[in-house]
Amino acid sequence: MIVGLLRHGRTAWNDAGRLQGRADVPLSPEGRAQVARWQLPPALAGGRIVASPLARAAETARLLAGRAPALDPDLAEMDWGAWEGETFERLRTLHGPAFAAEEARGLDFRPPGGESLREVQRRLLRWLAREAAAGGTVVAVTHRGVLNTLVAHLTAWNGIGRAPLRLRPDCVHVVAVDAAGEVREHAWNVALDAGARDANA
Repeated sequence: MIVGLLRHGRTAWNDAGRLQGRADVPLSPEGRAQVARWQLPPALAGGRIVASPLARAAETARLLAGRAPALDPDLAEMDWGAWEGETFERLRTLHGPAFAAEEARGLDFRPPGGESLREVQRRLLRWLAREAAAGGTVVAVTHRGVLNTLVAHLTAWNGIGRAPLRLRPDCVHVVAVDAAGEVREHAWNVALDAGARDANA
């Protein structure tokens, strides 16, 4: 089966650099305008549409596909617990070496009362296996943290420091998944903006 995964459109918290996690922040007007420019590649255009239940993802999916998506909690953003709404800059200032030590845990970094990226990765892989059993083509609207765990899975990145590749905005990431739920092929950063796609053709 073919799965296209993309991040939701912009929110006011994105623009402020705040950690959203499970906070149900809607798309900003700029985010809605951003999604209005998007167009799925032909190979994905007829696929089922699934989204994280958080408003910013569900609205992105509805605007992109022109219909209500199915919602799946396995696609939700990482739970940032007590640190939701904060910025990395403020957390590093407040917690100093303790925060640096937590960051050095990579995929096992866990905010107080939240979840680790490794747990998010397990959710995503569980979702991929479930969708693979159904077959067909699926488009999933999700979040940066979830997409980063896919990068980690496919590149052996341990979650420490910068990811080995940059997932660009206004793009969908396409994977082929076999019947056992294993990712066999992938293409990063396929442009969603029709103008950008034409320019890169």
